[in-house]
Amino acid sequence: MLPREVRELLGIKPGDMLRYRVTKDGVLLDKAAPEADDPFASFSEWSSAADEKAYEKL
Repeated sequence: MLPREVRELLGIKPGDMLRYRVTKDGVLLDKAAPEADDPFASFSEWSSAADEKAYEKL
C-alpha cells in the first residue's frame, strides 16, 4: 500500500492504475491515464522483435 501522502500527491483513488518505469536513478511511479496509457508500456524487457512475433496472435 502506498502512504497516504503519496496517494494524495498523485491523486490516486481506489481502482486507479499506476505506471512505473525503472531508470538508472530509481523507480518512477505515476498515475496512468485510463485510455491514453498502455499498462504494459513499462515492460520494455518484453518488447523485442522476437517477443512481438511470439505474441502477435494473442
